[in-house]
Amino acid sequence: MSGKNTENQSKQKKKGDILLTLVLIVAIAVFCYAAVNLFHIYTEYKKGTDEYNHIEQMAVTDRAPDSQEVAGPNAQPKAPIDVDFAALKSVNSDVVGWIYVEALDGISYPIVQGKDNETYLHQTYEKNYNFAGTIFVDYENSPDFSDCNTLVYGHNMKNGSMFGHLKKFAEDQETYNKSKYFWILTPDKNYRYEIISAYTTGVNSDTYTLFKGPGDEFQSYLETIKGYSEIQTDPGELTIKDKIVTLSTCTGNESTRFVVQGKRDISEDAH
Repeated sequence: MSGKNTENQSKQKKKGDILLTLVLIVAIAVFCYAAVNLFHIYTEYKKGTDEYNHIEQMAVTDRAPDSQEVAGPNAQPKAPIDVDFAALKSVNSDVVGWIYVEALDGISYPIVQGKDNETYLHQTYEKNYNFAGTIFVDYENSPDFSDCNTLVYGHNMKNGSMFGHLKKFAEDQETYNKSKYFWILTPDKNYRYEIISAYTTGVNSDTYTLFKGPGDEFQSYLETIKGYSEIQTDPGELTIKDKIVTLSTCTGNESTRFVVQGKRDISEDAH
């Protein structure tokens, strides 16, 4: 009997060893798969970041602080950067502008407009496939930011690139207090926008309304979006003469988006 027990114990031990080995193999396979995915994600982020850093170095020059100073009682602030649109167009003719957010380090990117809203979702400025895509204007908007409401989209990247830091306006009032302005520079004009609202909204909400022109509907819209804001802003009176830019990014929830909206308050010649 003791011999049979020993034999059974040996068989059970072998089964246990085989099971343990299988578990280890599966665990190693899962680990390797996760490691490969993480490496792929890391390289995608790095490629996107490197490309946009290169583009910024090629096309953007910081203005000296004294060139931004306001001289005289009616003088207007100047854009904090200069953009070489000839250089940008030599890389991608779809470029329509450059966005620069004063309060957020890192949001300084070219803006394009494609034939639809899918083209640049995962295509970079140099037209490479990448999760980051490109900041782009809605294909139904005018490319010169002359519409009542111009929609500008960008990904909420986990490394903070693209519009990844935009949500800081809702997370901390101090971000808005630091600076309530963002700039959109174009080949012909530089526009400054004062932030009037920052909030989370549904993907199909009235926030994304495009208007044929100013009127009562647009006036009502202005009062509505001002009331949506999750932070304290002080935009003053809003009128149908205002030009709105809506910066939109994802939230991690497929049914919602986070937006920052600004009204144009300065327009200067680009040259």
